[in-house]
Amino acid sequence: MQLIELDSKLAECLIEDIEIDMSNVNWFAANMCSPLGAILYKSSQNLNTVSITNFNPKVESILTRNGFLCNYGRPAKVDAQETTIKYFRLEPADDRFFGDYMEKYLVGKGIPQMSAGLTKKFMESIFEIFSNAAIHSNTELGIFTCGQYFPNKHRLDFTIADLGMGIRRNIFETRGLDLSAENAIDWAVKGKNTTKTGNIPGGLGLKLLREFIELNTGRIQIISDKGYWEQQNDAQIVTRSFEHAFPGTVVNIEINASDTRSYCLKSELQSDDIF
Repeated sequence: MQLIELDSKLAECLIEDIEIDMSNVNWFAANMCSPLGAILYKSSQNLNTVSITNFNPKVESILTRNGFLCNYGRPAKVDAQETTIKYFRLEPADDRFFGDYMEKYLVGKGIPQMSAGLTKKFMESIFEIFSNAAIHSNTELGIFTCGQYFPNKHRLDFTIADLGMGIRRNIFETRGLDLSAENAIDWAVKGKNTTKTGNIPGGLGLKLLREFIELNTGRIQIISDKGYWEQQNDAQIVTRSFEHAFPGTVVNIEINASDTRSYCLKSELQSDDIF
């Protein structure tokens, strides 16, 4: 909500020098660099110059190790702990790079053991979220990705943000459904609903992810326009509405890294495995 309020204030700025004072920020979840980076990049398109100052040392450390502050004059630091999932701004056409990015940075960051078949489907589901942002958001300003593995908190967060039209507007323009922002998200995450045409699978790529996250007791959060949608770790759905709109869509996937179980697809089970 504070990032959305920041965006509403920055929207008033044109050809200005803007200083983001972080002196009161004692904690910043590194995966939130995706929506923050999107907001600051959007402001730069209005010819504003943005600087970020007065960091808590711990906050500055994590935002240099994941590469976010390299965009704001800070030198990169080696991630000796290997807990960061690097911050990148990608063009919609960078799908091949995104595939390599997932293989490089998501593997070994607290994802429970999976069979080869499920690993492939799991990565495809995350890739479809990127693809959805690339194709349906109509963003001209890019897609922003980042994540963080929190070993002490036993969780992995991975976040994709775009600066596109948002889910509500996309559904209205393609399906003629006039839904509230939060109800539009809920419509979009259901497997049979899609704004795609032709013989192309629909949905946000979340059907398999939602099933896995429910078993894993993780969490999925989606923000688009003024809407907030969350599948909590008990599989309950929570929605709400913000006063102002986020200028695009954010999808955050949170995995419970303390889960010691092994997962596979039902189709991979042998008949002897159930006895």
